[in-house]
Amino acid sequence: MKYRKLGSTDLEVSEIGFGAWAIGGNQFGNSYGPVDDDESLRAISSAVDLGCTFFDTADVYGHGHSEELLGQALKAHRSKMIIATKGGSDFYHDPPRLNFTESHLIMAVDKSLKRLGTDYIDLYQLHNPPFSIIEGGRLFEPLEKLKAQGKIRHYGISIHDPQEGMLAMKMGKPAAIQVVYNYLRRDAAEELFARAIADGMGIIAREPLSNGFLTGKYSKDSVFPVGDIRHQWPSKYQTQLVNQIDNFKKSVGQTPLTLGQAAIRFVLAQPAVSTVIPGCKTDEQARENFQVSDLPLMVSSQA
Repeated sequence: MKYRKLGSTDLEVSEIGFGAWAIGGNQFGNSYGPVDDDESLRAISSAVDLGCTFFDTADVYGHGHSEELLGQALKAHRSKMIIATKGGSDFYHDPPRLNFTESHLIMAVDKSLKRLGTDYIDLYQLHNPPFSIIEGGRLFEPLEKLKAQGKIRHYGISIHDPQEGMLAMKMGKPAAIQVVYNYLRRDAAEELFARAIADGMGIIAREPLSNGFLTGKYSKDSVFPVGDIRHQWPSKYQTQLVNQIDNFKKSVGQTPLTLGQAAIRFVLAQPAVSTVIPGCKTDEQARENFQVSDLPLMVSSQA
């Protein structure tokens, strides 16, 4: 495993991290289908064995279940691990809502600390706040207070639109920005990445496998269970994804990499990226993903 600095922080992270959305399970939907906790724990263990030190989760994943599993699995290794979680998706109220108020974030951090079984969070991220909230300009003030209290070491923001990241850097000094970047979606590289390098911000690249489709395991006819975020995708969109992946297969050619491994290597070719976080549900997936760091770079980020 190779390691990179998370922006200008003192954190050195494995260049491939563990995306822990899926292991939260499907009980509350908005996930990636059913999981088995024992298998999830094996996946985390294999990740650690293969040199992974960066684990990314969120309080809303399984309404805390993902955090609980990470807390259980990483307890014996805590001092060597970099744990990142997120807050702002308020599932504590019915109906769930976005909530970035100071009182909510303070409460959410305390609950995440308890579930993770730790007294500090290495990186606490605001979970996809809308543009209007970022534009308000005081979004990071509660996190500065939590940092001063020692409950979080650094803070960042998870975004959908790269322009939200540009605005976040204008309004504050997040240590890291988490954004979608993969072979099929490269808009973050157009402006955000260069700005992040210039300002010393770490980039956490999520969805490197494009919701699993860059592994080549799915077709235009694939059906996903209720609760899986892909369940209600329009068939036209799914067909479009599959057609785009045919071009990716050609770029990979006859390399020894699996399609999923090539997709991860593609992201790692970007110098702005501190770590890429493919999702893992099984031990097999973990082993495939985390072996990539030792494999040759086969797919250019400009392909």
